[in-house]
Formats: sequence, C-alpha cells, structure tokens
Amino acid sequence: MKIGFLGLGQMGHGMAANLIKAGHEVTLYNRTREKAAELDAPIAATPGQAVAGKEVVFTMLAHDSALDALLHGPDGILEHLPPGAIHVSCSTISIEFAETLTKLHASAGQRFVSAPVFGRPDAAATAKLFIAAAGAGEDLASLQPLFDTIGQRTFVMGDIPSRANLVKLSGNFLIVAVIEALGEALALVGKGGVDKAAYLELLTSTLFSAPVYKTYGNILLEQKFEPAGFAAPLGQKDIRLVLAAAEALNVPLPLASLFRDRFLTLIANGGEKLDWSAIGALAAKDSGQPSGPC
Repeated sequence: MKIGFLGLGQMGHGMAANLIKAGHEVTLYNRTREKAAELDAPIAATPGQAVAGKEVVFTMLAHDSALDALLHGPDGILEHLPPGAIHVSCSTISIEFAETLTKLHASAGQRFVSAPVFGRPDAAATAKLFIAAAGAGEDLASLQPLFDTIGQRTFVMGDIPSRANLVKLSGNFLIVAVIEALGEALALVGKGGVDKAAYLELLTSTLFSAPVYKTYGNILLEQKFEPAGFAAPLGQKDIRLVLAAAEALNVPLPLASLFRDRFLTLIANGGEKLDWSAIGALAAKDSGQPSGPC
C-alpha cells in the first residue's frame, strides 16, 4: 500500500519502521530531517509531497498545533491528499480538533480516522501497541491490516472519530492516576521503613498485576525518568485536554485538577525534560525523602 507517514518522534519512528518492514511503500516527512534519514524510505521535503498520491497517511504529532501546521497552505496535507484517501491520526489530540479534522477532510473529499495508540516507545518499536480506532466502518476494515502491522490489538470505538480521542484521553488520565497513587504509596511505605522493592513485588504479584503497575512501579522504584519516554509537558498537555473534554460534557473530574497541579509543580521545579512518571516522585519529595532528579 502507498503510505505517507508524518511525525517521526519516539512513537512515530517505530510505527513507520514496522510499516516499512512489512513491505509498504512509505514516504516520510519529519520537521527534523535527520530522524527520517534513519529509516530506509523516501523522505519528502514538504507535508504535501509526503501525502501526494497516497492511499493512506498516518500522522503522529505531539499536539494539535503541530498537526494543524501540516494541514494548510499550498504544501499542506489538505491540498495534496488525493480524494478518497484516508488520514489516520494516531496523535493524542483534543476532541474539538478531531471534530474539525473530520469536517475538513469531508469537505475536501477525503476520509478521516482517529486511531490513537496506547503504549510507550518500546511497544511502538516492537509492534505491541494497542489501538483505539473510530471512523467509518469501511475505512476501519481497510485499515485493519495496517493496524495489525503496528499494534497487537485494535479496539473499535464507533463511527465518530473524536470518540477514539476521548477514549485515549480518558486512558491517559487513568495512567496518571496510577502513577500518582503508586508514588504516594511508595513514599508512605518507604518513610515507614518498608523495603520498596519488596513492596512493589507484593503489589504486582497479587492484586495489582496489570502492566501499567509493573511498568510505572519499576520506573518510580529505579527513578528512571531520563531519557523521557513521554515527556512531562506532554502529560501536562493531555491533562489539559481531559479537563477541556470534561468541561464540555459537564463531567466533574476533581482528580484531573489535582494532576494538572502536580504537572505544574514538576515542571516549575525543572522537570520539563523528565518522563511524565516523575510526578510520582513528588510525594517522596514532599515527605522529605530523596526523590531523584525532580
């Protein structure tokens, strides 16, 4: 299949590599050309060149404004994506922007699918992502072989693309809740003299055996916040989007407000280059314990 792939950060790099490995004709575009040069595929000079003549275009950008910057103008996606082609956005973007993208592509005779992913960079590299996808049924069916190439399972969230983005935002909210709760629990038992490694082994071997507890529990235990798999400012951005979605739907999310402040605290204290899981170390710092680089 002829594919354009725009956005080769830590997640996009692994996803694009798997599509190339599967034998698809992939054309790459990245603002920093050096990242694209690491992959064995043609590199476009503009977003328009990357999508021209393609059947499917994947975007994996950090936020709304980064994706919006590639859409418009004579060199943009909207101008050059062929009629009937599908734009698959795997980014964590706002509900409002996903709705705008749906309308813009429909007006241009193009199709749009939201397919944000769950997983860290190692999962992207090994095609172990989980995909939450929403869009027209026929579009999702045609994309399934590509989803199978980049992920281990796809969950269909309906025919309205923005619903997949709402699911992704709610999932990231839950991950932050786990990180904060683990950080507080580890700070409590640690100050009480309990061996934190033994405590984490108890948790993750019994009632809390889910991967999210194991992954972030070990990051917190080992204080491995650099290099960031998902940087703190991106986590802060996601919580802002969660709160915006909640306000639009009149759903109180008191924990999300707390998490917003935790990210602000982390970043205000020099944690902007740390992994988002570093908010879990704030509880230890607050209690007077060693808390790593933040």
